[in-house]
Amino acid sequence: MEFYLDNFIIISKALSDTNRLRALAALRGGELCVCQIIELLGLAPSTVSKHMSVLKHAGLVAGHKEERWMFYRLPEDKVMSVGVRSALKWVFAELEKDETVIKDQKDLARITKQNPSSLCKMQRCK
Repeated sequence: MEFYLDNFIIISKALSDTNRLRALAALRGGELCVCQIIELLGLAPSTVSKHMSVLKHAGLVAGHKEERWMFYRLPEDKVMSVGVRSALKWVFAELEKDETVIKDQKDLARITKQNPSSLCKMQRCK
């Protein structure tokens, strides 16, 4: 019983931050490089990495590294727990009409047209 309660707390804490919710909503469109998430949220790379780590620990996102770049996506259905599936369904339904999330989707369309390598270089120069 405690295992389920612990998972519930971990997922709830992960969902308790606006930037993590925005990142989750952005990943609904597919996999993103961390530099694209940084560009979208307008936060420092270390801050975004911490947010993504919290989401990954909760099972709300999956990540993999390719050379120097880290990519995140929503977990596959077959490995997603019932709690994560329910949480994501609820989050996406609640945020569907949120003005910030709608704006993020428009911004993401522009961001994903840019070369991730160029974005990463530009962010290192800031």
